Amino acid sequence: MYQASDPRIAFKVPRALEFFAGIGLARLGLEEAGFQVVWSNDFEPDKQAMYEGNFGESPDHEFVLGDIADVNGDDMPSDISLAWASSPCTDLSLAGARAGLHGTESGTFWEFVRVLREMGGSKPSVAVLENVVGLATSHGGDDLAAAIRAFNTLGYSVDVLAIDARRFVPQSRPRLFLVGAQNPPETRGQNSSELRPDWLWRVFGDQSLRTHRASLPMPPSPLMSGLGLCVEDIPLTDECWWGKERTDAFVDSLSPTQKRRVAQLCQGRGISYRTAYRRTRHGVAVWEVRPDDIAGCLRTARGGSSKQAIVHLGESGIHVRWMTPREYATLMGASHYQLGGARTNQSLFGFGDAVAVPVVEWLAKHYLMPLTTGDWSTSRQLELEPATLF
Repeated sequence: MYQASDPRIAFKVPRALEFFAGIGLARLGLEEAGFQVVWSNDFEPDKQAMYEGNFGESPDHEFVLGDIADVNGDDMPSDISLAWASSPCTDLSLAGARAGLHGTESGTFWEFVRVLREMGGSKPSVAVLENVVGLATSHGGDDLAAAIRAFNTLGYSVDVLAIDARRFVPQSRPRLFLVGAQNPPETRGQNSSELRPDWLWRVFGDQSLRTHRASLPMPPSPLMSGLGLCVEDIPLTDECWWGKERTDAFVDSLSPTQKRRVAQLCQGRGISYRTAYRRTRHGVAVWEVRPDDIAGCLRTARGGSSKQAIVHLGESGIHVRWMTPREYATLMGASHYQLGGARTNQSLFGFGDAVAVPVVEWLAKHYLMPLTTGDWSTSRQLELEPATLF
Protein backbone atom coordinates (compact mmCIF):
# COMPACT_ATOMS: atom_id res chain seq x y z
CA MET A 1 0.00 0.00 0.00
CA TYR A 2 1.26 3.44 -0.89
CA GLN A 3 1.38 5.67 2.19
CA ALA A 4 0.85 9.42 1.85
CA SER A 5 2.79 11.98 3.90
CA ASP A 6 -0.21 12.27 6.22
CA PRO A 7 -0.28 8.93 8.13
CA ARG A 8 -4.07 9.19 8.45
CA ILE A 9 -4.47 8.89 4.66
CA ALA A 10 -3.70 5.68 2.78
CA PHE A 11 -4.10 4.86 -0.89
CA LYS A 12 -4.31 1.63 -2.77
CA VAL A 13 -1.24 0.73 -4.77
CA PRO A 14 -1.78 2.45 -8.15
CA ARG A 15 -2.19 -0.09 -10.96
CA ALA A 16 -0.48 0.41 -14.32
CA LEU A 17 -0.61 -0.81 -17.93
CA GLU A 18 2.63 -1.30 -19.90
CA PHE A 19 2.28 -0.95 -23.69
CA PHE A 20 5.20 -1.89 -26.00
CA ALA A 21 6.64 -3.55 -22.90
CA GLY A 22 9.73 -5.08 -24.48
CA ILE A 23 11.71 -6.86 -21.78
CA GLY A 24 10.03 -4.92 -18.97
CA LEU A 25 12.47 -2.17 -17.99
CA ALA A 26 9.65 0.37 -17.66
CA ARG A 27 7.97 -2.04 -15.26
CA LEU A 28 11.12 -2.23 -13.16
CA GLY A 29 11.21 1.55 -12.79
CA LEU A 30 7.49 1.93 -12.15
CA GLU A 31 7.43 -0.76 -9.51
CA GLU A 32 10.45 0.76 -7.74
CA ALA A 33 8.35 3.91 -7.45
CA GLY A 34 5.37 2.08 -5.94
CA PHE A 35 3.17 1.23 -8.94
CA GLN A 36 1.87 -2.27 -9.65
CA VAL A 37 2.09 -3.24 -13.31
CA VAL A 38 -0.82 -5.63 -13.92
CA TRP A 39 -0.90 -5.87 -17.73
CA SER A 40 1.73 -5.75 -20.47
CA ASN A 41 1.79 -6.13 -24.24
CA ASP A 42 4.48 -6.61 -26.85
CA PHE A 43 4.72 -8.00 -30.38
CA GLU A 44 8.00 -9.95 -30.19
CA PRO A 45 8.21 -13.48 -28.70
CA ASP A 46 11.92 -13.07 -27.90
CA LYS A 47 11.16 -10.08 -25.71
CA GLN A 48 8.31 -11.88 -24.00
CA ALA A 49 10.66 -14.76 -23.25
CA MET A 50 13.15 -12.44 -21.58
CA TYR A 51 10.35 -10.62 -19.76
CA GLU A 52 8.94 -13.80 -18.27
CA GLY A 53 12.42 -15.13 -17.58
CA ASN A 54 13.02 -12.12 -15.35
CA PHE A 55 9.62 -11.56 -13.74
CA GLY A 56 8.22 -15.07 -13.83
CA GLU A 57 4.49 -15.68 -13.96
CA SER A 58 2.01 -14.18 -11.51
CA PRO A 59 -1.79 -14.32 -11.18
CA ASP A 60 -1.64 -10.54 -10.67
CA HIS A 61 -0.08 -9.84 -14.08
CA GLU A 62 -1.01 -10.66 -17.67
CA PHE A 63 1.36 -10.48 -20.64
CA VAL A 64 -0.48 -10.27 -23.97
CA LEU A 65 1.72 -11.27 -26.91
CA GLY A 66 0.60 -9.83 -30.21
CA ASP A 67 -0.04 -6.78 -32.34
CA ILE A 68 -1.41 -3.83 -30.40
CA ALA A 69 -3.91 -3.43 -33.25
CA ASP A 70 -5.59 -6.55 -31.87
CA VAL A 71 -5.83 -5.13 -28.34
CA ASN A 72 -9.23 -3.76 -27.31
CA GLY A 73 -9.94 -1.18 -24.64
CA ASP A 74 -12.80 -3.29 -23.32
CA ASP A 75 -10.31 -6.02 -22.43
CA MET A 76 -8.20 -3.85 -20.14
CA PRO A 77 -8.10 -4.57 -16.41
CA SER A 78 -10.19 -2.35 -14.15
CA ASP A 79 -9.08 0.34 -11.71
CA ILE A 80 -6.06 1.53 -13.70
CA SER A 81 -4.22 4.72 -12.71
CA LEU A 82 -1.40 4.85 -15.28
CA ALA A 83 -0.77 3.76 -18.87
CA TRP A 84 2.87 3.71 -20.01
CA ALA A 85 3.85 3.39 -23.68
CA SER A 86 7.39 3.11 -25.02
CA SER A 87 6.30 3.01 -28.63
CA PRO A 88 8.69 2.07 -31.47
CA CYS A 89 11.17 4.79 -32.41
CA THR A 90 12.27 3.44 -35.80
CA ASP A 91 10.44 6.05 -37.91
CA LEU A 92 11.37 8.92 -35.57
CA SER A 93 15.07 8.28 -35.10
CA LEU A 94 17.50 10.76 -36.62
CA ALA A 95 19.31 7.78 -38.11
CA GLY A 96 16.28 6.55 -40.03
CA ALA A 97 14.16 7.66 -42.98
CA ARG A 98 11.94 9.59 -40.55
CA ALA A 99 8.50 8.63 -41.77
CA GLY A 100 7.40 9.88 -38.37
CA LEU A 101 4.10 9.00 -36.72
CA HIS A 102 2.81 7.93 -40.13
CA GLY A 103 5.47 5.22 -40.34
CA THR A 104 4.64 1.54 -40.07
CA GLU A 105 6.31 1.07 -36.68
CA SER A 106 6.16 4.45 -34.91
CA GLY A 107 2.61 4.85 -36.19
CA THR A 108 1.53 2.21 -33.68
CA PHE A 109 1.26 5.17 -31.28
CA TRP A 110 -2.20 5.73 -32.75
CA GLU A 111 -3.23 2.23 -31.67
CA PHE A 112 -2.23 3.15 -28.12
CA VAL A 113 -4.46 6.23 -28.39
CA ARG A 114 -7.29 4.07 -29.75
CA VAL A 115 -7.09 1.65 -26.82
CA LEU A 116 -7.24 4.52 -24.32
CA ARG A 117 -10.24 5.96 -26.16
CA GLU A 118 -12.00 2.60 -26.07
CA MET A 119 -11.50 2.46 -22.32
CA GLY A 120 -13.88 5.39 -22.03
CA GLY A 121 -14.49 6.47 -18.46
CA SER A 122 -12.21 3.69 -17.22
CA LYS A 123 -9.09 5.09 -18.85
CA PRO A 124 -6.29 5.98 -16.44
CA SER A 125 -5.85 9.47 -15.06
CA VAL A 126 -2.22 9.53 -16.25
CA ALA A 127 -0.79 8.39 -19.62
CA VAL A 128 2.87 8.53 -20.64
CA LEU A 129 4.56 8.25 -24.01
CA GLU A 130 8.32 7.65 -24.10
CA ASN A 131 10.30 7.95 -27.33
CA VAL A 132 13.45 9.33 -28.92
CA VAL A 133 14.02 13.09 -28.97
CA GLY A 134 13.65 12.90 -32.75
CA LEU A 135 9.91 13.04 -32.11
CA ALA A 136 10.34 16.75 -31.31
CA THR A 137 11.69 17.57 -34.77
CA SER A 138 9.94 14.95 -36.90
CA HIS A 139 8.12 16.71 -39.75
CA GLY A 140 9.21 20.07 -38.44
CA GLY A 141 7.66 19.48 -35.01
CA ASP A 142 4.23 18.58 -36.41
CA ASP A 143 4.43 14.99 -35.14
CA LEU A 144 5.01 16.11 -31.55
CA ALA A 145 2.11 18.55 -31.79
CA ALA A 146 -0.07 15.78 -33.26
CA ALA A 147 0.79 13.46 -30.37
CA ILE A 148 -0.08 16.13 -27.81
CA ARG A 149 -3.31 16.93 -29.64
CA ALA A 150 -4.22 13.22 -29.59
CA PHE A 151 -3.79 13.16 -25.82
CA ASN A 152 -5.83 16.35 -25.57
CA THR A 153 -8.76 14.71 -27.38
CA LEU A 154 -8.75 12.06 -24.64
CA GLY A 155 -8.95 14.68 -21.90
CA TYR A 156 -5.27 14.87 -20.99
CA SER A 157 -3.20 18.01 -20.58
CA VAL A 158 0.41 17.26 -21.60
CA ASP A 159 3.82 18.09 -20.20
CA VAL A 160 6.94 17.33 -22.27
CA LEU A 161 10.33 16.52 -20.76
CA ALA A 162 13.70 15.58 -22.23
CA ILE A 163 15.76 13.40 -19.89
CA ASP A 164 19.12 11.81 -20.66
CA ALA A 165 19.85 8.51 -18.94
CA ARG A 166 23.37 9.89 -18.48
CA ARG A 167 22.04 11.62 -15.37
CA PHE A 168 21.79 8.18 -13.74
CA VAL A 169 24.01 5.74 -15.64
CA PRO A 170 27.19 6.21 -17.72
CA GLN A 171 25.38 6.00 -21.05
CA SER A 172 24.35 8.88 -23.32
CA ARG A 173 20.68 8.14 -23.97
CA PRO A 174 18.41 11.21 -24.35
CA ARG A 175 14.71 10.47 -24.47
CA LEU A 176 11.45 12.43 -24.67
CA PHE A 177 8.59 11.91 -22.21
CA LEU A 178 5.04 13.13 -22.81
CA VAL A 179 3.13 13.09 -19.53
CA GLY A 180 -0.63 13.28 -20.02
CA ALA A 181 -2.71 14.19 -16.97
CA GLN A 182 -6.46 14.46 -16.56
CA ASN A 183 -5.84 16.52 -13.42
CA PRO A 184 -2.61 18.41 -14.15
CA PRO A 185 -0.81 20.38 -11.45
CA GLU A 186 -1.11 24.14 -11.57
CA THR A 187 1.51 25.79 -13.80
CA ARG A 188 3.17 28.61 -11.90
CA GLY A 189 5.13 31.11 -13.97
CA GLN A 190 7.30 29.66 -16.69
CA ASN A 191 8.53 26.65 -14.71
CA SER A 192 11.70 26.72 -16.76
CA SER A 193 13.89 23.68 -16.40
CA GLU A 194 16.83 21.96 -18.06
CA LEU A 195 14.35 19.17 -18.70
CA ARG A 196 12.40 21.47 -21.03
CA PRO A 197 15.08 22.83 -23.38
CA ASP A 198 14.42 25.67 -25.81
CA TRP A 199 13.60 23.33 -28.69
CA LEU A 200 10.51 22.12 -26.78
CA TRP A 201 9.01 25.52 -26.17
CA ARG A 202 7.24 25.67 -29.50
CA VAL A 203 4.57 23.29 -28.20
CA PHE A 204 4.19 25.12 -24.89
CA GLY A 205 3.57 28.34 -26.79
CA ASP A 206 0.99 26.77 -29.13
CA GLN A 207 -2.37 27.99 -27.88
CA SER A 208 -4.16 25.23 -29.80
CA LEU A 209 -2.58 22.65 -27.49
CA ARG A 210 -3.48 22.00 -23.87
CA THR A 211 -0.19 21.76 -21.97
CA HIS A 212 1.12 22.21 -18.45
CA ARG A 213 4.54 22.44 -16.83
CA ALA A 214 4.87 20.80 -13.44
CA SER A 215 7.38 22.20 -10.99
CA LEU A 216 9.91 19.37 -10.59
CA PRO A 217 13.19 18.87 -8.78
CA MET A 218 16.26 18.48 -10.93
CA PRO A 219 17.61 14.97 -11.38
CA PRO A 220 21.35 14.39 -10.83
CA SER A 221 23.78 16.22 -13.12
CA PRO A 222 24.97 14.27 -16.19
CA LEU A 223 27.73 11.81 -15.38
CA MET A 224 31.19 12.48 -16.79
CA SER A 225 32.59 9.02 -16.09
CA GLY A 226 31.64 5.57 -14.85
CA LEU A 227 31.82 3.25 -17.85
CA GLY A 228 34.76 1.40 -16.30
CA LEU A 229 32.61 0.48 -13.30
CA CYS A 230 30.14 -1.28 -15.62
CA VAL A 231 32.69 -3.35 -17.57
CA GLU A 232 32.80 -7.06 -16.77
CA ASP A 233 36.12 -8.36 -15.50
CA ILE A 234 36.95 -10.75 -18.32
CA PRO A 235 40.57 -12.00 -18.55
CA LEU A 236 42.42 -10.76 -21.61
CA THR A 237 43.16 -14.39 -22.41
CA ASP A 238 39.44 -15.09 -22.92
CA GLU A 239 38.48 -15.88 -26.51
CA CYS A 240 35.89 -13.06 -26.55
CA TRP A 241 38.75 -10.56 -26.99
CA TRP A 242 39.65 -10.08 -30.64
CA GLY A 243 42.82 -11.57 -32.07
CA LYS A 244 45.83 -9.55 -33.22
CA GLU A 245 44.80 -9.34 -36.86
CA ARG A 246 41.31 -8.06 -36.09
CA THR A 247 42.60 -5.65 -33.44
CA ASP A 248 45.23 -4.27 -35.83
CA ALA A 249 42.51 -3.70 -38.42
CA PHE A 250 40.48 -1.86 -35.75
CA VAL A 251 43.40 0.46 -34.97
CA ASP A 252 44.21 1.00 -38.65
CA SER A 253 40.66 2.23 -39.28
CA LEU A 254 40.93 4.97 -36.63
CA SER A 255 41.49 8.57 -37.67
CA PRO A 256 44.87 10.16 -36.81
CA THR A 257 43.24 12.10 -33.97
CA GLN A 258 41.72 8.98 -32.49
CA LYS A 259 44.95 7.02 -32.85
CA ARG A 260 46.75 9.69 -30.81
CA ARG A 261 44.03 9.61 -28.16
CA VAL A 262 44.20 5.81 -27.92
CA ALA A 263 48.00 5.89 -27.72
CA GLN A 264 47.91 8.43 -24.87
CA LEU A 265 45.48 6.28 -22.92
CA CYS A 266 47.68 3.22 -23.41
CA GLN A 267 50.62 5.15 -21.98
CA GLY A 268 48.70 6.45 -18.99
CA ARG A 269 48.57 4.95 -15.54
CA GLY A 270 46.27 2.04 -14.89
CA ILE A 271 43.58 0.78 -17.23
CA SER A 272 41.07 2.87 -19.16
CA TYR A 273 37.91 1.73 -20.94
CA ARG A 274 36.17 3.34 -23.89
CA THR A 275 33.35 2.29 -26.20
CA ALA A 276 33.54 2.25 -29.97
CA TYR A 277 31.08 2.20 -32.87
CA ARG A 278 31.65 1.10 -36.43
CA ARG A 279 30.68 3.82 -38.89
CA THR A 280 30.67 4.22 -42.65
CA ARG A 281 32.61 7.29 -43.78
CA HIS A 282 32.82 8.06 -47.50
CA GLY A 283 31.81 4.49 -48.24
CA VAL A 284 34.48 2.99 -45.98
CA ALA A 285 33.81 1.15 -42.71
CA VAL A 286 35.78 2.75 -39.87
CA TRP A 287 35.78 2.63 -36.08
CA GLU A 288 35.26 5.64 -33.84
CA VAL A 289 36.22 5.57 -30.16
CA ARG A 290 34.37 7.82 -27.69
CA PRO A 291 36.68 10.34 -26.02
CA ASP A 292 35.07 9.97 -22.57
CA ASP A 293 34.41 7.31 -19.95
CA ILE A 294 30.74 7.14 -21.02
CA ALA A 295 29.02 4.61 -23.28
CA GLY A 296 27.35 5.75 -26.45
CA CYS A 297 23.63 5.19 -26.79
CA LEU A 298 22.94 1.45 -26.78
CA ARG A 299 21.04 0.35 -29.86
CA THR A 300 19.36 -2.78 -31.11
CA ALA A 301 21.74 -5.33 -32.56
CA ARG A 302 20.49 -5.15 -36.13
CA GLY A 303 23.77 -5.60 -37.96
CA GLY A 304 27.32 -4.99 -36.76
CA SER A 305 27.22 -1.21 -37.22
CA SER A 306 24.76 -0.83 -34.36
CA LYS A 307 26.71 -2.97 -31.89
CA GLN A 308 29.02 -1.30 -29.41
CA ALA A 309 32.51 -2.55 -28.61
CA ILE A 310 34.52 -2.27 -25.39
CA VAL A 311 38.08 -1.01 -25.75
CA HIS A 312 40.57 -1.93 -22.97
CA LEU A 313 43.57 0.43 -22.88
CA GLY A 314 46.65 0.11 -20.68
CA GLU A 315 50.27 -0.98 -20.41
CA SER A 316 49.40 -4.24 -22.18
CA GLY A 317 48.26 -2.24 -25.19
CA ILE A 318 44.83 -2.16 -26.78
CA HIS A 319 42.29 -4.94 -26.56
CA VAL A 320 38.83 -4.96 -28.14
CA ARG A 321 35.70 -7.10 -27.81
CA TRP A 322 31.97 -6.76 -28.23
CA MET A 323 30.01 -5.48 -25.26
CA THR A 324 28.32 -8.25 -23.27
CA PRO A 325 24.61 -8.58 -22.40
CA ARG A 326 25.42 -8.04 -18.72
CA GLU A 327 27.17 -4.78 -19.58
CA TYR A 328 24.14 -3.71 -21.63
CA ALA A 329 21.93 -4.50 -18.64
CA THR A 330 24.11 -2.55 -16.22
CA LEU A 331 24.23 0.49 -18.50
CA MET A 332 20.43 0.42 -18.61
CA GLY A 333 20.26 0.44 -14.80
CA ALA A 334 19.18 -3.21 -14.67
CA SER A 335 22.32 -4.92 -13.41
CA HIS A 336 20.34 -7.62 -11.60
CA TYR A 337 18.14 -8.51 -14.56
CA GLN A 338 17.80 -12.28 -14.94
CA LEU A 339 19.22 -13.13 -18.36
CA GLY A 340 18.70 -16.88 -18.00
CA GLY A 341 19.20 -18.67 -21.28
CA ALA A 342 18.66 -15.63 -23.50
CA ARG A 343 20.85 -15.58 -26.59
CA THR A 344 23.43 -12.81 -26.88
CA ASN A 345 21.77 -10.94 -29.74
CA GLN A 346 18.36 -11.50 -28.13
CA SER A 347 19.65 -9.74 -24.99
CA LEU A 348 21.38 -6.93 -26.88
CA PHE A 349 18.23 -6.31 -28.91
CA GLY A 350 16.05 -6.33 -25.80
CA PHE A 351 18.14 -3.86 -23.83
CA GLY A 352 19.03 -1.67 -26.80
CA ASP A 353 15.34 -1.22 -27.57
CA ALA A 354 14.33 -0.25 -24.03
CA VAL A 355 14.09 2.67 -21.60
CA ALA A 356 16.64 3.10 -18.80
CA VAL A 357 15.24 1.93 -15.47
CA PRO A 358 16.43 4.77 -13.21
CA VAL A 359 14.94 7.39 -15.55
CA VAL A 360 11.52 5.75 -15.24
CA GLU A 361 11.96 5.39 -11.49
CA TRP A 362 12.87 9.07 -11.04
CA LEU A 363 10.02 10.26 -13.25
CA ALA A 364 7.54 7.98 -11.51
CA LYS A 365 8.59 8.96 -7.98
CA HIS A 366 8.73 12.71 -8.56
CA TYR A 367 5.93 13.15 -11.10
CA LEU A 368 3.70 10.18 -11.93
CA MET A 369 3.02 9.04 -8.37
CA PRO A 370 2.16 12.58 -7.18
CA LEU A 371 -0.08 13.01 -10.24
CA THR A 372 -1.85 9.77 -9.40
CA THR A 373 -2.26 10.31 -5.67
CA GLY A 374 -2.50 14.10 -5.60
CA ASP A 375 0.20 14.17 -2.90
CA TRP A 376 3.01 16.40 -4.21
CA SER A 377 4.69 16.57 -0.80
CA THR A 378 6.06 13.10 -1.51
CA SER A 379 8.07 14.46 -4.43
CA ARG A 380 9.50 17.24 -2.29
CA GLN A 381 10.59 14.72 0.33
CA LEU A 382 12.28 12.57 -2.32
CA GLU A 383 14.48 15.51 -3.32
CA LEU A 384 16.41 14.88 -0.11
CA GLU A 385 17.13 11.23 -0.91
CA PRO A 386 20.51 10.35 -2.43
CA ALA A 387 20.31 9.15 -6.02
CA THR A 388 20.93 5.48 -6.78
CA LEU A 389 22.89 5.40 -10.02
CA PHE A 390 23.72 1.86 -11.14
